[in-house]
Amino acid sequence: MFVLGLQGSPRLKGNTSILLSTFLNEAERLGAYTRQIDVASMDIVPCQECGICERDGYCPINDDMQQIYPLLRSADLIVMATPIFFYGATAQMKALIDRSQAMWVRRYVHRLTDPGRKWRKGLLLSLGATKGKRLFDGLNLMAKYFFDAVGAHFEDSLTYRQIEKSGEIRQHPKALIEAREKARDLVMPYLHKVRVFFVCSRDPCPCQMASAFTQFYAGDRVETECIADVSGGINPLMSEVMRERGIDMGYRESRSIDEAVHYRPPDLVISMGHRKDRPIFPWIESREWPVPDSMNRSIEAMCQMRDKIEERVRVFINSLERSKGSVIEDRD
Repeated sequence: MFVLGLQGSPRLKGNTSILLSTFLNEAERLGAYTRQIDVASMDIVPCQECGICERDGYCPINDDMQQIYPLLRSADLIVMATPIFFYGATAQMKALIDRSQAMWVRRYVHRLTDPGRKWRKGLLLSLGATKGKRLFDGLNLMAKYFFDAVGAHFEDSLTYRQIEKSGEIRQHPKALIEAREKARDLVMPYLHKVRVFFVCSRDPCPCQMASAFTQFYAGDRVETECIADVSGGINPLMSEVMRERGIDMGYRESRSIDEAVHYRPPDLVISMGHRKDRPIFPWIESREWPVPDSMNRSIEAMCQMRDKIEERVRVFINSLERSKGSVIEDRD
């Protein structure tokens, strides 16, 4: 499980950071892989309303937001943490939220489905200096639409009033306890998933498709990683044939082995594309799904490979259902 924390306070070691770190530390203790982004330290230009994302599905501004899009897409749980500035998020967090328009467009204009959308969750953590009854109303509404834009269900919010002085959150009678409890509530259901690595060597297209189909059909039971010898982006032709299935491959980068094993090894390794070297995890169960190399292939051949991989994934998922989630041999 990957938990992404977005810390929006310009005070990098302040109350918001303490609250978010408490949540993330508990999530990591339970077995999740976590990453905290201090948004105020990033170079994120506000949305320019250029309209290019509506046409192309991607934001053209080349800044640090380009690093964040793939993280939003790969996270199982997104935690947005921000203090209240004028009844809303900080300017730094608001810039990130506005730039998520590119992801909203892919869903609602281009009609593409992010394979993780059905399973991804969002949580809001926020602190305010005053005791106003409606202090968090505007932020909760903003969070709802932000999480929808990035493909997450707004699960809950933890908000605390009259927190202002540096470190004051530590004296709150319940805040840090509730953050740990919420981490347990949200993380524990993910930890039963079968973790599968789809591994390719030279060509990442087959494992990218297999990973996307598996997440789309069984994201509540299977956690997938697309592993290639070199981490990288998306083949436009492969993206086009997956678009015919309505599946959005945007921002779904493959990972290197070192990136993928940050927090726990897989339960199963499925090698695709005729790897000839030794197994990358010789002590882990491994299988071979032979597929032809997609390099320099026609769109018709890419479609055939897509259909074969989709059918193989369906067979694999059916085998999991028959075994109630444990890994068993799948059959063609």
